[in-house]
Amino acid sequence: MKTDMTPPPSEPADTNTSRRGFLGVAAAGLAGVLLAPGVRLMEIAQAAPKTGASVPSPGASSKVRWGMLIDSGKCANGCTDCVTACNTENGLSGGTRTTDSQWIRKIEIKEIRTGKVQSLPMMCQHCAEPPCVDVCPTGASFKRADGIVLVDKHTCIGCRYCMMACPYKARSFVHEPQTNQKPDVPRGMGTVEACTLCVHKVDRGEQPACVSACSDAGHGAILFGDLNNPESDISKRVASYPTRQIRENLNLNTGVRYSGI
Repeated sequence: MKTDMTPPPSEPADTNTSRRGFLGVAAAGLAGVLLAPGVRLMEIAQAAPKTGASVPSPGASSKVRWGMLIDSGKCANGCTDCVTACNTENGLSGGTRTTDSQWIRKIEIKEIRTGKVQSLPMMCQHCAEPPCVDVCPTGASFKRADGIVLVDKHTCIGCRYCMMACPYKARSFVHEPQTNQKPDVPRGMGTVEACTLCVHKVDRGEQPACVSACSDAGHGAILFGDLNNPESDISKRVASYPTRQIRENLNLNTGVRYSGI
């Protein structure tokens, strides 16, 4: 019996080149998914510079640590300007039922010795060591390089472990279908969500909606900036005046600080 030893015809060079290119892109995409939970292939493609297009945002950098400083002395009882601005910017209902999402809520704290009552906005504290990220079984809860803690709606399974782990009760579960959503703020029933520091605005070089609203109203109770930059206003204030973290005994190194408490 004869065996045909004729080698198969070689593939055209352009076919091999295309195949290698495809495999390279696929490998790079998989590496991105494994190394950075929450990053999607579409986002990688959108982040790549395009010929003739304007230079895109460089994205999150570990050189930056975004944070807020809230002055309790300027935060008036009964004022909800920051809450209203957050609801409007992110398409939240503004309801206060247990089934309504509240990314910022006003709370009152009382000094036991003096009886002094102070009003403060409470939101995700964007911890450097976030418990919500530690307990998430899918990697849906993740922290960006610049310190902003987010939830990837594509991989959140709604287990709500993160809600139980958060010592600030800052996360909400979406119970109902969402309509008329904001293009920059995707939301979905069956997922968990929380304050994002208006990441879509921050990436455009703008301030979070709550900060702008507080400033526009003349209160100036919320200062936003880069905690890693010693020349930023927020860093200078933190260095010059006593500030505190809520539940600082947990050593979470929060990105939101408070003065006057």
